Amino acid sequence: MSQGDKSKYTDKQKRKAEHIAESYESRGVPEQEAEARAWATVNKDDGGGKKPGGSGRGKDTGHPAARKGGKAGGKAAGERTAAERSASAKKAAATRKANAAARA
Repeated sequence: MSQGDKSKYTDKQKRKAEHIAESYESRGVPEQEAEARAWATVNKDDGGGKKPGGSGRGKDTGHPAARKGGKAGGKAAGERTAAERSASAKKAAATRKANAAARA
């Protein structure tokens, strides 16, 4: 286990960290580094351990960054017509070509 007491984390958070760590390890990250990154991700998404301790109660995990992606992305492009998207693409291509010529 990484540094620190994990007793305040829920079973779901522990499973989440384990799954993330396995994913990192499958991509060649060393085991200790993968585990540290996994717990950092759980803390980022959920704000730390959620089990109640002392006074107060555990909080809802809310809307972590990992779940937000599809909501915002692509909205602007979807509202534009095909002609507008095509014109924008042509303008971008011309800009890239001009920049490449300036660098050469």
